[in-house]
Amino acid sequence: MAVLFLTIIYITFISLGLPDALLGVGWPEMYPEFGVPQSFAGIVSMTISLGTIGSSFFSGKLIRRFGTGKLTAFSVLATACALLGFYAAPHFLWLLLAAVPLGLGAGAVDAGLNDYVARHYQAHHMNWLHSFWGIGALTSPLIMSRVLSQNASWRYGYLIVALIQFALVLVLFLTLPMWRTREPRISVKEEMSDNPTFEEIRFFKFIQSKKVRAALYAFFLYIGVEATVGLWSSSYLIHAKGIDGAKAAIAVSSFFGFIMLGRFVSGFVSMRLTNRQLIQLGQVLIVLGGVLLFFAKSYPLLLLGISLIGFGCAPIYPAMLHDTPQRFGQEVAQQMMGVQMAVSYTGSVVLPPLFGFVAPKIGIETLPIFLIVYGICMFLASESLNRKVDRENKQASSQ
Repeated sequence: MAVLFLTIIYITFISLGLPDALLGVGWPEMYPEFGVPQSFAGIVSMTISLGTIGSSFFSGKLIRRFGTGKLTAFSVLATACALLGFYAAPHFLWLLLAAVPLGLGAGAVDAGLNDYVARHYQAHHMNWLHSFWGIGALTSPLIMSRVLSQNASWRYGYLIVALIQFALVLVLFLTLPMWRTREPRISVKEEMSDNPTFEEIRFFKFIQSKKVRAALYAFFLYIGVEATVGLWSSSYLIHAKGIDGAKAAIAVSSFFGFIMLGRFVSGFVSMRLTNRQLIQLGQVLIVLGGVLLFFAKSYPLLLLGISLIGFGCAPIYPAMLHDTPQRFGQEVAQQMMGVQMAVSYTGSVVLPPLFGFVAPKIGIETLPIFLIVYGICMFLASESLNRKVDRENKQASSQ
């Protein structure tokens, strides 16, 4: 039963990745139909991310109130309904309306399951959990690519993914009793006494800590890189490199596929390397991939560059999340997990739309330069955090 339960958690994370790549792959076909500028993809992405930020930030309270299992089941249901909204959207404003529950559901699933795995499982399980996100993120662009290659509407890509989500919702509701046996219900009063809320630990003072800020900068930049590649790499390949839409969709799938593969590999590598070493390695690969993406002329080299960025992204997010209890302490880990993820998705609100609005002025061919700068800044923020953690550990050991 323990293996079955862990498998359900893994499969649930597929539902988190499924919608993530659809917009970037489908947008070249979507925006002419709705009669809006290409840059409006950033508005849709921002709306999704705002919902994700809200649910992530309050995830600690939601988990204590409803439990991880019930919260996850209803959140996946919300994303499935939202995807149906995209399928049926008669105009652009309808997309924005459907984007709200899509973001809210994704944030709750992400925060709830990451917190659960960070507290109950070892580092390799966190990497493997996120590799299942990669399965979803890899599958959805392949679905959309197949739909577009058959000269069918992009809407059918959203419909197929929505039906997959509904199937996962059924699995989650059928397995709710398994969650209840592993999460005994605790009264709100007892839970608050065991796990202080942010009000009790003076949250605003806590958040001003240089160590916390360094961690949040790193999360902000990581999701910014991932979301920017997912949203704009297809357009970059088509308009800056002259690649056709079907091949560009394959390249985006390769990006998410290498994230998935990299996280699977990282699960084994994490038994040898520390989370810190995995994060450093990933950041270096992101920068190298950005350089290759900028200079490459042929499709194979472009594919290699975007795949290298995906492989570099693979270990960073799971390793940073799994280190949360060790960096900040068990007593605030659940709340800190939600805050980190809220700030992460703020990166997806700010950085992809930023490029979308700047690209028409300076050229979409500058995308790799943005990615290189983001990668370097992420590395600097992570190293600053490492120094602060080492200093605190040294002081604690000398006392």
